[in-house]
Amino acid sequence: MLRTEKVLQLRSQHGRSVRVVREHYLRRDVPCRSALCRAGCPRDGKLLSDDVTHYVVPDWKVVQDYLEILEFPELKGIIFMQTACQAVQHQKGRRQYNKLRNLVKDARHDCTVFANEFHQNSYQPREKGESLEKWQTRSIYNAAVWYYNHCLGQMPVVMVTEDEDAIRQYGNETEGVFVISFKNYLDNFWPDLKAAHELFDSILQARREREIESQENNGKEYPEHLPMELLEAGIKSGRYMQGTLNVNKHRAQLEAFVRLQGFGSKETELQSDILIYGAKARNRAIHGDVVAVELLPSHEWKGRTVALCENETEEKAPADTTGDPMPTGKVVGIIQKNWRDYVVTFPSREECQSQGRNAQKVLVTPWDYRIPKIRISTQQAEALQEYRVVVRIDSWESTSVYPNGHFVRVLGRIGDLEGEIAAILVENSISVAPFSEIQMNEMPVSSSKNPWKVNPEEEKNRLDLRDTHLVFSIDPKGCEDVDDALSVRTLPNGNLELGVHIADVTYFVAANSYTDVEARARATTYYLADRRHDMLPSVLSADVCSLLSGVDRYAISVLWELEGESYEVLRVCYNKSIIRSAYKLVYEVAQGLLDGDTSVADDIVELKDLDEGTREKKLSELVWAISKLTDIARHMRAERDSRGALELEGVEIRVQLDDKKSIHDLIPKQPLEVHETVAECMILANHWVAKKIAESFPHQALLRQHPPPRQEFFTDLQECASAKGFSIDTRSNKALAESLDKADDPSDPIVNKLLRSMATQAMSNALYFSTGSCSEDEFHHYGLALDKYTHFTSPIRRYADIVVHRLLMAANLKETKDVKDKLFSNKDLEELCRHINNRNRCMYFKDKTPETDERCIADGVIYSIRTNGVLVFVPRYGIKGAAYMKNKEGLVLSCQGERSCEWKPGSLQRFQHKITSTTTTGESVTLSLFDHVTVKILVQTSRCHADTIKLEIIKNTPYQAAATEVSKKNFGVVKSELVREVSQSAAALSAQEKARAVTEEQYLEYQEYCQTKGVSLYQLLEEIRDLALLDVSADACSC
Repeated sequence: MLRTEKVLQLRSQHGRSVRVVREHYLRRDVPCRSALCRAGCPRDGKLLSDDVTHYVVPDWKVVQDYLEILEFPELKGIIFMQTACQAVQHQKGRRQYNKLRNLVKDARHDCTVFANEFHQNSYQPREKGESLEKWQTRSIYNAAVWYYNHCLGQMPVVMVTEDEDAIRQYGNETEGVFVISFKNYLDNFWPDLKAAHELFDSILQARREREIESQENNGKEYPEHLPMELLEAGIKSGRYMQGTLNVNKHRAQLEAFVRLQGFGSKETELQSDILIYGAKARNRAIHGDVVAVELLPSHEWKGRTVALCENETEEKAPADTTGDPMPTGKVVGIIQKNWRDYVVTFPSREECQSQGRNAQKVLVTPWDYRIPKIRISTQQAEALQEYRVVVRIDSWESTSVYPNGHFVRVLGRIGDLEGEIAAILVENSISVAPFSEIQMNEMPVSSSKNPWKVNPEEEKNRLDLRDTHLVFSIDPKGCEDVDDALSVRTLPNGNLELGVHIADVTYFVAANSYTDVEARARATTYYLADRRHDMLPSVLSADVCSLLSGVDRYAISVLWELEGESYEVLRVCYNKSIIRSAYKLVYEVAQGLLDGDTSVADDIVELKDLDEGTREKKLSELVWAISKLTDIARHMRAERDSRGALELEGVEIRVQLDDKKSIHDLIPKQPLEVHETVAECMILANHWVAKKIAESFPHQALLRQHPPPRQEFFTDLQECASAKGFSIDTRSNKALAESLDKADDPSDPIVNKLLRSMATQAMSNALYFSTGSCSEDEFHHYGLALDKYTHFTSPIRRYADIVVHRLLMAANLKETKDVKDKLFSNKDLEELCRHINNRNRCMYFKDKTPETDERCIADGVIYSIRTNGVLVFVPRYGIKGAAYMKNKEGLVLSCQGERSCEWKPGSLQRFQHKITSTTTTGESVTLSLFDHVTVKILVQTSRCHADTIKLEIIKNTPYQAAATEVSKKNFGVVKSELVREVSQSAAALSAQEKARAVTEEQYLEYQEYCQTKGVSLYQLLEEIRDLALLDVSADACSC
């Protein structure tokens, strides 16, 4: 091993540029990762195929500019040199670098990385006076030569580069190593790969357009961004503030907000976001970018929009539609660009004609309202007018009104279900490609004729619970991926033993295996109304790992010894186990047994074909176990209640699909106490596992924190509650819980329901974190009132739980090996959840009209007052939306008696808790907070964006009030409300359908025990903000 030094210019997480001198060690045993190797390199892991005609080595510039083409699976035998990868990391940013990393890890792509800068024979030190670009190209060429010689000349190596000097210099220097341009490579080696050639032309054209534009345009549309050195100094001194740009999708042309992070927020003591008003002040920053902001003088501060608004393009907002001035600033630089793939729509034929004579330059409209139009160069604009298309942004020069980008690929036709779902997935950077052959080769064999069996050797290392414990699962109907099972029994000493048994996925998914890498990239299973995309192959998720009844399964079991009467935890142990679930129950059956209805036993498959005596005995044992579990759960919940656990509000909607997989109806789900029983057991397991791994790995345990909400987020809640005379104390979770309990109007239970939903919206996001990244006082989970919490109970469908399983086993076995706790953030899932729910609600209402379907008319409750309308909650469907009282023509809403509302000339007057509409003829109507109105539900279609729900007030009286029933029911000490909002059509389907007032931790844990397709619209609500009733229109205007 040789030692040398390397000088690096690195960028910190706060954007500071740091010069670092590092020791650089060179060695000979760096693996080549080629199947042709005869030099004894390690052959574990992914290897380059030997079934290709050549290996290809892309230069750093080719990797930067043409990575989309290198992602084509037809291109095989690609060797990414470490030098090229580092160039992407340092010059293209984290997102592009992660795409490259994921490409290399993907078993479906025949490519690898060679660490050329650490190999003694391929490392090339930079010469004095040599430019960075020339050194990178020289290093990559020399590494290509080494690779050819290392493989003993068995495989020609083609280096592709955009550097013409390098082609001339190295083209004929080494026999067997060819240096050609990337275009020459595609023309000669892949002449029939049409998509790659079209993409190459698109990228090349975009580059040329940018070069021409930068030469021709001297006028500046935007100020230049400040150099990074000035930004770093300004952030450190407090002159500039650093944060993430969030564009208001309902006023995308005007409003964006920067949530502070880093030094700036401490220096200025700002307690709110910074408003960025107008495109000029945004200065080419795109939603999601980390930016540096300079505050404007206080006399230039503006207020956020308080009027209802659609996604209009106006550049100014009327003066009377803004609130109180708030800190306002301008973007002076971009610390980190978070650009991604964007789904766009090409302009229609008429719009193309209006854009100008140069038909090759086209302004495309992104699906996401928050992204500006993107200019691309293409000759296919007319052919692609009816399609959803993926583009990428290349640059945004100060001389250009719009960013420049290039065409990548077509997703599908506008309005086509598969194309729209593909658009949603791309918008959220989610890949749902089939599992590869090499991943499937890692899977255990299991079939109906040859089912998987326990390994005799592994059996010796596990606690065998098959004959000693009554284990059973409780899940939704049709559930296939059963993560968890429960048990409870009386011990000889009179105490109880409670057991939570979780599928042992890690036995089948080895760390850093191909399946593990794929699961890590997917991060979770994605549930849609008519399908699901699994994190793990179905042989695991629906068979070998699923805790089905009557079969042996590996599990990780958490067993508590509880005092027989008080249920105090006396002892806890964690074991690898073997279980055989006795029953696979559904919630309705378990609830029936809990309620004493033994007739539901006829639906228990495992009890059929038994003689009467045996059946009665087993049924008695099962009823006792469910009752005892429920009693324990009530006690555990009461303990958390005493510490301030929050009981917030939400609505779960059950989706009915027809034979064509279209949504037939949306029905509020029936709540059951057994839901809370299972959830409480899962919370208990997650809590105790969190304590165990945090104790064993104080600097690298993966936990989940829920920070206290920022107090300003409670403003709307407190103002709304005051309209009914209630005071909401938000100083702590306990104070909030107690004041919400008191905010009860006996005459209208919807009031408490709405206040709890507004409290939910004020919550911060729950986040995964490593215990080494923050102090222990920040571990607390605000909503659950627990000092430590993690996700352990759903390893089949959540990668975080797999990491936690490995940590727990390492802690339990006292292993000393390094445990990796990498996992993907769920931030991207927030938008996915919002998009999918909106899309499918729209699909339900799209073919229905108020004239032909009474389900488009519903009761609504006003919960917020704006300058030009109100925000309305529709209990039946659990949706929120904006209802205008003043339209674009300036007419106001007039509602008189039992007649339908009409639009007439007049004016609006807004007060704190009400809004009054007065016509020019003297007719007046006042709507106040919590008033019930009749609304018409419509779909507002958009060619370029997702369809959205639109509400119209048609009467200022409740809709069919007699058919709306709100009932309360106590489950012992569990204080959940059961709110039934059943309209006539829903009542005809089931008299027992109820909309449930779901506690916040039930939402947090819902995926723990309700995990199959078709149960609700979509079950991706990981973050607490998404627990709120989803806003489907302009109510986020005041974001």
